[in-house]
Amino acid sequence: MGDNQMTVAEQLKKAKILSEALPYMHQFAGQTFVIKYGGHAMGDKSLAEDFARDVALLKQVGINPIIVHGGGPQIGEMLERLKIKSEFVDGLRVTDRATVEIAEMVLSGSLNKNIVMEINAAGGLAVGLSGKDGNLIEVQKLTRTKRDPDSNIERILDLGFVGEPSQINPEILQSFEEIDVIPVIAPIGVGPKGQTFNINADTAAGHIAAAIGANKLIMMTDVEGVLDKQKKLINKLTPKDVEVLQSDGTIVGGMIPKLETCLFALENGVDAAHVLDGRIPHVLLLETFTEHGIGTMIHHKHTD
Repeated sequence: MGDNQMTVAEQLKKAKILSEALPYMHQFAGQTFVIKYGGHAMGDKSLAEDFARDVALLKQVGINPIIVHGGGPQIGEMLERLKIKSEFVDGLRVTDRATVEIAEMVLSGSLNKNIVMEINAAGGLAVGLSGKDGNLIEVQKLTRTKRDPDSNIERILDLGFVGEPSQINPEILQSFEEIDVIPVIAPIGVGPKGQTFNINADTAAGHIAAAIGANKLIMMTDVEGVLDKQKKLINKLTPKDVEVLQSDGTIVGGMIPKLETCLFALENGVDAAHVLDGRIPHVLLLETFTEHGIGTMIHHKHTD
């Protein structure tokens, strides 16, 4: 009898959760979410299955998810296996012709198709593509400069076949939306002379979100969100808040380019950007369908 009561209690709890999610399902139906997927969430089998189920559920309730995935560790493993040595300039990997071929093989090949298969197995209908398909992401060569502290002269760092988006052509994504297909995009782009370029996945996601006027840009990371100086989570930020936290040294390291991408998206018509902890099971559902959400939301206005 006790077991039956426990089972009923668990069922009631699930029913209550579904009931509370209903207003958010109505609110977000018809909206487009661009989701940057990477880090620990992609490397852990259980979390990868949770992610696939979450994406399939978002689609089922009328949300249009577009996935852009990374794959840095997997590229590194393959380069090591093939004994291809990478050169680094100021901590940035120089992507030569051999390296970009491996990056495309890993990102557009096995990695992309595994994500597609996971979503399909969870009941979604996903199709994998790269930024080269349909000229989705046209790129220009990425240049970085470094100032010499002694001479104060800037020099240009040549990172090889690393690109930044110059033009997004979203027609293919619009076609997928019309036929209820979930696009899974590898961050590989095409240069002006047909060259292949590797693109930072965060950057690719931000530019795609801006080009299609997405309602949300969601960045899945390996941290809780944006933290204050006491290492406590900041739930909500405005672009102005981000500037202040960056200038006073609260936001440092790898979080800086992520938030710059979020601000770019907001400046170009995206309603809200979110930095979520991909290590939390079902983090997409917790953000989308619960009252207070999770992680950090960057929005033009503070909301109650």
